[in-house]
Amino acid sequence: MRVRIVFSNKPIIGIVGGIGSGKSFVADLFGEFGCVVFHSDELARAAYNEARVKAKVAGLLGPAVLRSDGSVDRSYIAGRVFSDPEVRRKIEKIIHPIVVRKRLKAMNERGDDAGVVGFVWDSPLLMETGMFKQCDAMVFVNAPLELRTDRVAKSRKWAADELFRRENLQHPLDKKREISEYVIENTADADYARGQVKNVLSRIRGLFA
Repeated sequence: MRVRIVFSNKPIIGIVGGIGSGKSFVADLFGEFGCVVFHSDELARAAYNEARVKAKVAGLLGPAVLRSDGSVDRSYIAGRVFSDPEVRRKIEKIIHPIVVRKRLKAMNERGDDAGVVGFVWDSPLLMETGMFKQCDAMVFVNAPLELRTDRVAKSRKWAADELFRRENLQHPLDKKREISEYVIENTADADYARGQVKNVLSRIRGLFA
């Protein structure tokens, strides 16, 4: 059971879906209609640039995690966390609180902005971390497996088995869809998805006006 909180009279909208379904793309469409969008991957990337985070991650994974220029090699981290659940939990314990603080700070800064109609959380771990319970509405981005496989092959150079391996570490898609009140079919062109987002956002705002 989720408790709806409506931050500063603006709904918090969570985005979930399978890998390659286009969650970030759909989140950005909400941004076109006045929502402030938070991509957890972007917030995490910024967190990895902090000196204290680099030190903690290097202490956990060893110096190989740092590139020659001192930046964190996130592909190296991905290889470790997706093969070792314990490492994944330890990395999340370092990064997740920072992401939460950054997001909350930004929401407080924009809470009184009359031009903002809602906040959108795009995070691959909304269910795993329990953050979905803080959302006023959940949107499931749907796309068939064949299309998702094709997308990650082109954008991330993944084989199909890599998609399956990583997705199996997350909550099942049927559970994500089950807790979502709305579904966006991201299978055609941008305008098709944009029209659905406009409709869904209108319905959500109507509920929490």
